Amino acid sequence: VDSAAAATLMDQLRAQLPALAGRRLDGLRVELADDFAYTDPVDGLISSKQGVRIVFEGGSRIVFRLSGTGTEGATLRVYLEKYEADPARQDIATQTALAPLIAAARALARIEQHTGRAAPSVVT
Repeated sequence: VDSAAAATLMDQLRAQLPALAGRRLDGLRVELADDFAYTDPVDGLISSKQGVRIVFEGGSRIVFRLSGTGTEGATLRVYLEKYEADPARQDIATQTALAPLIAAARALARIEQHTGRAAPSVVT
């Protein structure tokens, strides 16, 4: 995606962080919202602004990360994780199981408005 558009998207996500804890997004209550950092275990160096993390009650989470910004364009990575303890619900189709998280990510980040993309180019 366009680097400037992706940077704006991430900046707007970061601006929302202080007000997200306790808020409901598509029926999911936000437990924690932060811009996470990585601490290198060898030399102790801290790399900040590694991505925006939204953690919901029950353990589900959305992580937004930007990469490839030093080249032409950027890659916006959106990680969706849902914990499901009930074995009877563990065979639900992935898109169905993640639908509330997908809706929350779209509403929160406004990906389509920023990038012009209505769907991801890669889903794994």
